[in-house]
Amino acid sequence: MSLFITFEGPDGSGKSTQARLLADALQQRGLSVLLTREPGGTELGDELREIILDPSSPPATPLAMTLLYSASRTQLVETVIRPALAEGRLVIADRYADSTIAYQSCGLGVPLDTVRALARIATGGLGPDVTVYVDIDPERGLERLVNRGGRDRLDAQALDFHERVRQGYRALMCEDPGRWVEVDGSGTTEAVQGAIMEAIEPRLREVAGAV
Repeated sequence: MSLFITFEGPDGSGKSTQARLLADALQQRGLSVLLTREPGGTELGDELREIILDPSSPPATPLAMTLLYSASRTQLVETVIRPALAEGRLVIADRYADSTIAYQSCGLGVPLDTVRALARIATGGLGPDVTVYVDIDPERGLERLVNRGGRDRLDAQALDFHERVRQGYRALMCEDPGRWVEVDGSGTTEAVQGAIMEAIEPRLREVAGAV
């Protein structure tokens, strides 16, 4: 079963936890699942992740950050995601190109055309089959981040930045509603997981029926 699922959402939404829970649930069904993340997922990508997100790293312009994200992404796509899909595996990615549009363009002001062009180059045109968007009010999301500690460079941005990111995601969902599944991330972990499983099941049946 070859299927590419990405998870997106504002900081503090719980999307990383939900991506892991979905991967675990599908593995328990006997499916071959690869869980990865952005930035990261490769040796090079993990090195770039430290540079991008560590608040103690040297300052970077929004465009420079976009280029670093793109470098991590192309390495991940070419060496991890494409090979796994070619093997018929189900790939789950914690963030993908939509994050760069929401954060670097809508949040930080890099021209949208520039970000989209870099995304096309970095992904080689590979897009997700399904994108799960875990929503959270930015103020509540930031409260969660404070409670768990260890905020990264983007987490530390002001509230209005995170509100722009959220609106960016909403614009992306309006562009391609058939790809997106939206769930409310403010509930319990179990409730959010249940909503995601309910939404994903029809997609899984579609792919299974096509095999």
